[in-house]
Amino acid sequence: MGAMGGYLPYVDFTEFATALAIFLSALVSLIGTSGRKRSIAQGEAKLSDLAEMTGILNPKQLMAVFGPPDMGRTWPGVTLLDVRRARGPMGWLMSSDLVDYACMAAAAAVLVFDYWLVPLALMFALGVQLAGWVVSARVPK
Repeated sequence: MGAMGGYLPYVDFTEFATALAIFLSALVSLIGTSGRKRSIAQGEAKLSDLAEMTGILNPKQLMAVFGPPDMGRTWPGVTLLDVRRARGPMGWLMSSDLVDYACMAAAAAVLVFDYWLVPLALMFALGVQLAGWVVSARVPK
């Protein structure tokens, strides 16, 4: 890993581009998660909000966990604590702030540190972000 002109020391172009993509992907995920959290906190949780926050993609399973929706197809009685209790591994991939912050930290570490484990952390963060986007494509609308 040699230094490249115009970029931070010890970072080549591929690592920089990958780190930037991971950082932006995690930022978009954080923005979407905050919007879903807000709608749940305001009592306007929809099927897609609950599915993405919990990782439960089957609407029948969601109804078994949270009960039936009201007439407006929302779940007004669901709280963020209820969602956190029902969250599964796919929910962590799609909408966990901690996972997104860890991916952002790995992306930033590549720009600062020159250690043999840092590119591995970058590839792990890339895999986590890709898995989150693949799983979120299966969320019912």
